[in-house]
Amino acid sequence: MKVTFLGTGTSQGIPVIGSEHPVCLSTNTKDKRLRSSVLISWDKYNYVIDCGPDFRQQMLSNNITKLDGILFTHEHADHTAGIDDIRPFFFRQGDIPIYAHERVLSSLKKRFDYIFADEHRYPGAPAVQINEVKNNNPFTIGNEVITPVEVLHNRLEIFGYRIQNFTYLTDVKTISDVEIEKIKHSNVLVINALREEPHHSHLNLVEALALVEKIKPHKAYFTHISHLLGFHEEVEKKLPKNVHLAYDNLVLEL
Repeated sequence: MKVTFLGTGTSQGIPVIGSEHPVCLSTNTKDKRLRSSVLISWDKYNYVIDCGPDFRQQMLSNNITKLDGILFTHEHADHTAGIDDIRPFFFRQGDIPIYAHERVLSSLKKRFDYIFADEHRYPGAPAVQINEVKNNNPFTIGNEVITPVEVLHNRLEIFGYRIQNFTYLTDVKTISDVEIEKIKHSNVLVINALREEPHHSHLNLVEALALVEKIKPHKAYFTHISHLLGFHEEVEKKLPKNVHLAYDNLVLEL
């Protein structure tokens, strides 16, 4: 299985529009971050987790010509706003399967009603196959079983996902011990680490490191990173040996 980090930035991405923060002005490509998403590939399958406003650019940058489905973590725009850009895949393949919490599906139906229309469809609009995700109900994509992992983004219940020994969590603030048991000792854990200062709905660096210690993965990669965390190279040097900052277009072979 191969995991490609399509984006590792927070909701504004890095650089932030108009910002003169030193990280936003960095020339290091690892300090330039699109909105968070990963591509998971195995055998003949390609699935993405989240489909933000940079989705088109991410697909082009990684030469993705086939998409078997999208797993959504939650409904916020930086994780969903690119759904219209599934059109080229739809034109070639037909309806694109999506997997999401019932609340997320309701949000998408309101915001992108033309995609979900049953009648009088607008010519050229994409279409999807709807799959509701429920906690404690594993489901199959391709030939692999996916385990939903429920976390809290402030008070919003959202999903992370475990596939084989790979776990992807983003926008986490808290997670229960029951859910931690689902992902303990993952070979690779991806989790958010927004910045050093505390945040009301995201883990900061200290909290993310503490959670990694509790979950005990073989390796951990931080994502959903803001410019306020600091320069990639400087932060990377401060992390434990088994913990790394992810960066855009990083590829892991699992």
